[in-house]
Amino acid sequence: MDVKYAFLNGYLNEEVGFKKGYANRTLFVKTNENYLLVAQVYVDDIVFGATTNARAIEFFEEMKKEFEMSMVGELTFFLGLQLKQQLKQKKEGIFISQEKYARNLVKKFGLDSKKHASTPMSLSTKLNLDPSGEEVSPTLYRSIIGSLLYLTASRSNIAFSMGVCARYQAAPKESHLTAMKRIIRYVNGTPDYGLWYSKDSNACLARYLNADWAGSVDDWKSTSGSCFYLGNNLVSWMSKKQNSVSLSTAEAEYIAIGSYCTQLL
Repeated sequence: MDVKYAFLNGYLNEEVGFKKGYANRTLFVKTNENYLLVAQVYVDDIVFGATTNARAIEFFEEMKKEFEMSMVGELTFFLGLQLKQQLKQKKEGIFISQEKYARNLVKKFGLDSKKHASTPMSLSTKLNLDPSGEEVSPTLYRSIIGSLLYLTASRSNIAFSMGVCARYQAAPKESHLTAMKRIIRYVNGTPDYGLWYSKDSNACLARYLNADWAGSVDDWKSTSGSCFYLGNNLVSWMSKKQNSVSLSTAEAEYIAIGSYCTQLL
């Protein structure tokens, strides 16, 4: 553990009374009957907020006494995520997107002038190893995978397509690259898509899941897909090929439920 982070970790836990998150060990939460205070640490940046402005300012003043830091202001951009802060949205909720990142991604791979795609992947597309297909640059293919993978932080609608294409990084072919380019063309037509978090919601946690059966034509393994909602708000999602071959749809869905319970805990 870095010495500076160790000191910050100890200060927040022992001096200020925060509790460290169980799933996210860089998330610190402090609550009492009057307020909720949350701090997220990333390298040398701290994003924090409270249910009252006075408590947020008080926390900043406390931190200034121990660390050399400055207040940037209300959060609008962080790690490629954009937060819309219009007055109306402040009252009703907040919108998170990666619009700037998405536009730069499309330009990076030279597809900004191409025709937009209506969906990330065609329903008739069945990618396979394609051993007789034309080989393409693995470096380029992996670069696209990495760029799109980060975009799934706010775009659950490309998670499945991304997962399918990512299976062929070892020996990508032209058919795989074509599928990847379709995802980028879809992003090009929907750069402003993102996540809306409404204040008018509840604390009920619900998860929706499904699984195909033998969806992979290479090894006949199934793919699990799921998403978590906290009230009306989407907070977590997943699309992953299962580790074993299922003998029926029921078995594939049973495996998906097992993964669901793990993530829920």
